[in-house]
Amino acid sequence: MEKFIITISREFGSGGRYVGEMLAKELGVPFYDRDIITMVAEKSGLSASFIEKSDESIPNTFLHNLKYSAYSSVDTMAFVEMPVITDKVFLAQSSVIKEIASQGSCVIVGRCADYILRDEPDLVKVFIRASMEDKVKRAIKFHGLSPEKAPERVKKIDKSRTNYYKYYTHRPWGSFDNFDLGINTSFTGVTSAVTIIATMIREKSGE
Repeated sequence: MEKFIITISREFGSGGRYVGEMLAKELGVPFYDRDIITMVAEKSGLSASFIEKSDESIPNTFLHNLKYSAYSSVDTMAFVEMPVITDKVFLAQSSVIKEIASQGSCVIVGRCADYILRDEPDLVKVFIRASMEDKVKRAIKFHGLSPEKAPERVKKIDKSRTNYYKYYTHRPWGSFDNFDLGINTSFTGVTSAVTIIATMIREKSGE
C-alpha cells in the first residue's frame, strides 16, 4: 500500500478520535476531523456554526415525521426544508472528503467517510467501540460532562450517529460487515489500538 486512507468510525467516548489523531502522527500522515467543518463551510456557503450543530446528526423531528408520514394526512412540506439543507451539507462534505482522499494517505474520523470512500482501492475502515462504563468515564474526563448527565449524553450522541449513518448509507452503524477492523478500547486501551492499526498498515505496505 503506497497510499492508504484510514477511516475511523467511533462510538462517543470510545477514544476513537484520539486513536485517529495518534495514528496519523505515528504514520506521519494528515489527520482530518473537525477541520472538515471549515472546509465544508467554504464549499457549501453555509456557516461553520450551523454545520457544527448538524455534524453527524439528523433532526429528530424529521426522523419522527419520516417514520409516520405514511400514516398521516398532515402536509409534510413543513419538515422538508431541514433535510434539504442537511443533504446539502452531506454532499459538500462528501466532496471535501473525496478531495482529501485524492491528495494522498491520511486518517479521517467519522462523517460516513468509510461509505463515501467505499470505492477507494486503498481504503482501510476501522470501527472503535468501548464499554458504556468506559465511555461515560471518558465523557466526564475529556468532555467535561457531569457524572449525572454523561450516561444519557453518551447514549444520545451514539443514537444520533446511528441515525445519521443509516440515513445516508442505508447500512447499520457499527456492523462489522462494513469494516475491515473493529477494536474495543476497553480491552486494548487507546495506545495499543494505535499500535494494532499501525502494524496492520505497515504489514500491508510491506515495511
